[in-house]
Amino acid sequence: MHANMDNSRPPVVLAAVAHPDDIEFLFAGTLLLLKDAGCDVHFWNLANGCLGSLVHPPEELARLRLAEAGESARLAGATLHPPLFDDLAVFYDAPSLARVASVVRAVRPQILLTHSMQDYMEDHQNVARLIVSAAFSRGMPGYRTDPPEAAASDPLRIYHAAPHGLHNGMGEPFVADFLVDIASVIETKERLLGCHRSQKDWLEATQGMGAYTMEMREMGRQQAGVGRNLELAEGWRRHLHLGFCPPDFDPLPRTLPSFIQNLNLR
Repeated sequence: MHANMDNSRPPVVLAAVAHPDDIEFLFAGTLLLLKDAGCDVHFWNLANGCLGSLVHPPEELARLRLAEAGESARLAGATLHPPLFDDLAVFYDAPSLARVASVVRAVRPQILLTHSMQDYMEDHQNVARLIVSAAFSRGMPGYRTDPPEAAASDPLRIYHAAPHGLHNGMGEPFVADFLVDIASVIETKERLLGCHRSQKDWLEATQGMGAYTMEMREMGRQQAGVGRNLELAEGWRRHLHLGFCPPDFDPLPRTLPSFIQNLNLR
């Protein structure tokens, strides 16, 4: 049984991703709109970004990237939660799940935004798996988190963002259920992404991704192109409701009705 949610209050939103800058690159537009709608928004990068540099050693880089993530969260009016893992050390195992589940229980979100379950990068996929299992376990009193947090059975809906490049690691295209029109907040989204200066340098040096913000805008244009009369958009897939919420519980579109364009109703 799911506890009844107070529909008079805007939802609590937890954005949980792998690395610093993933939130800003993939779906900060949606988060800014949810914040404007009165939601309590939480940013969480589960990995610390410690390996993404040709210049900084890991410990120094982790501190730098945490400071950059904090700057972005402050600009967005969001609460930032600290990372739990090093880069390439995000694994789907029992100790990791207990730590992730503790944060999910503490925040008690009704909207949970995370990576696609099929992505080009293993850290992204493992974060998605951990987040889904943590959300599933949140109402189980017998499941012990690390540190301990009380179980809660509030309804929660998980939404998966498009992977970078809009294809998974096997080249299969991402197919969104709905789009969020982000044209009105794109300038602020760029400012948030611009906080991650060390990541911009890394991507330009190792992946040829010059004009970091232009790459982000192009992804928004490509997603908008599958809709109607949109300039920039972020696409989302709904996780199946079973184990999380009633079938008609869909708080993201209901919170942002004027910004939503449905594509694939499931």
